[in-house]
Amino acid sequence: MEPPSVLLWDWDNTLVDAWAGITAAINAAFAAFGLPPWSVEQTKQRARISMRESFPVMFGSDWRRARDIFHRTMTQQHLDHVRVMPGAVDALSAGRSWPQAVVSNKSTRYLHAEIAHLGWADYFGAVVGAGEARADKPDAAPLLLALHRLGAEPSPTVWYLGDTASDMVAARAARVTGVLLGDAAHDGGIEHAAPDMHLPSAETLAAHLRMLASAFSAATVTT
Repeated sequence: MEPPSVLLWDWDNTLVDAWAGITAAINAAFAAFGLPPWSVEQTKQRARISMRESFPVMFGSDWRRARDIFHRTMTQQHLDHVRVMPGAVDALSAGRSWPQAVVSNKSTRYLHAEIAHLGWADYFGAVVGAGEARADKPDAAPLLLALHRLGAEPSPTVWYLGDTASDMVAARAARVTGVLLGDAAHDGGIEHAAPDMHLPSAETLAAHLRMLASAFSAATVTT
């Protein structure tokens, strides 16, 4: 198999588990509007699109007040809830052979704060969060913006690694390879996600990347 040229990463539920913090912030907004709270599992299933698209639907014309409550709660506590997904550090380390970037529908301020909190800034040549591109995922725009910042072009050798069907839709729209990590059980399963490539875990991905890097290095030396 041809090795990748660029690795683009989704953030939540791909590299980190920050759903408890996101759920707490959403529930703070719900409480202010007299709406029932979500469980963490419900947040995973329902928080698929960015705030600028989802909050007007959920909260109506007063959605900016809900947004402000969400951001205030997130700012106060989101770093307390960030947990590294199993195998993520190994996968990022194995990916150092290629340019890497994060493309997420999470606000950029939280992305940068969480990356700094984890000490991961050196892994990424670009970080693109919600609102930076002309549209958010599943549109192709944020992936294309990340590639532009890396000085790269869309290609099947660019991998977008994520955990949802929305991530795979964004990959197809950007004309890059969509790589599903995990079984997408929280989002309708593997068949629903319809990835170009599926790997069951970050640990499997890390081993795969090391194999590709080693094979490519050996081929380069031979030629």
